[in-house]
This record gives sequence, C-alpha cells and structure tokens, in this order.
Amino acid sequence: MFTYEYKLRYVYYLFYKGNTYQCTICKKKLSDFVTLKNDRLCPRCGSLQRTRRLYKILTDEFLTSETKILHFSPSRSIYRLLKNNHNYLSSDLSEHFLSDVSFDITKIDSADETFDLIICYHILEHIEDDYKAMQELFRVLKTTGTCIIQTPFKEGDTHEDFTITAPEIREQHFGQSDHVRIYAVKGLQTRLEHAGFCIEVREFALEYENESGFSPKEKVLICKKPI
Repeated sequence: MFTYEYKLRYVYYLFYKGNTYQCTICKKKLSDFVTLKNDRLCPRCGSLQRTRRLYKILTDEFLTSETKILHFSPSRSIYRLLKNNHNYLSSDLSEHFLSDVSFDITKIDSADETFDLIICYHILEHIEDDYKAMQELFRVLKTTGTCIIQTPFKEGDTHEDFTITAPEIREQHFGQSDHVRIYAVKGLQTRLEHAGFCIEVREFALEYENESGFSPKEKVLICKKPI
C-alpha cells in the first residue's frame, strides 16, 4: 500500500523546492507547503503541521539510542525515521498506518513499565473506554518515562454522547466520522490525572508563516508518573 509513496513524493517535491520553508522531519527546503483545508503538508515526506511539531519535541527532548518507544498509529514520515534509528515499536488496529503490532489500547499486550516513551497522537478521541486506555498507558509506561498525548480540542467542556453512532452525525458533533468525542484540554487533563498521570500542558503560538510550517496554535500534553 505504501511501497512507492516516498519515491513518488520526490517528483511532487520538485515543484515545491525553494528556500522559504524547511520541514523538520525530512529537512527539505521548500518554496511552500501544500495547503490543505485545515493543514499544511510537506510535499516530500507527507508530514502535517502537528507531525512536524511532534518530531521537534521528540528530537529536542526525548530521543536517545536507548529510548524504548511505543507509538500508536504513527505518521509514515515519523515511522520511517524512528524505525530505522531507535528501539521502536508501532501499533495500529485500523490497517491505515505502518505498524509492527496491533495492540488494543485498552488492553496493551506488554508488561508493566515497559516503555520509556509513548506517543499517543490523535487516538483517544476514537476510543469509547478512554479511561481504560489511559490506565493502560500509565501501566506500561516506566516510572521515569513520558507519554505525549494530543487530540483535537474545543473550547468549553468535553463533548461526548455514545447514543450518536451514525458516521455523518459523529462528524457533525465530533469533527470526524470515527470520533466518539471531542475533548476540552481541561477535560482531557482531568481524566489523565484521574488515571494517575501528572500533566504539563504545553501551548504553542506562532505566526502562520513560520519557517517549519507549524500550526499557529497548538496544545500538547506531556504526561508523567508522579515521583
């Protein structure tokens, strides 16, 4: 499914070569990113705004040759780099992502305190029993480890209603047909704290025209076990 994607993207990238922007993942210099409805895509590696921010956080703070990583439904651009260079395990149930295993996030098939780093990006909004998933993330994370979490967010309160099952109605309420809720940042933070985590909410605000094509407004939750 993904065999020729990276090679084909090279041809696409040639139309976007330049010196105005640079992708944090593939490091290519660009005249522009590809404009999508609510995002900007790197023509070379396919990274999105949130992916480029995530990779910068990882490389600035968390990646070493010894870091044991569990990554749920990874972007292909990050998967290709981490799979080649790190002690890395990726998991996906949907068959839409490159993965090594197919863990159910509500019952992860790993021993307690296995991973130094867990990446859970845009996953929990798909999971009905999100508290069970949070407990499992807490269980398999090492005492000194970090779990990095992001979901779509809204202002106000977290909105969920399990009587809403039709894909088109879910899209209206939660922003995507396979989402079961949309979190408020505080709501997600409270649930994670209830599962045992200590939370740092990081907020990023930049001009839209920043060199790396990051989102101008973004929030990421850095989750750790209490010491």
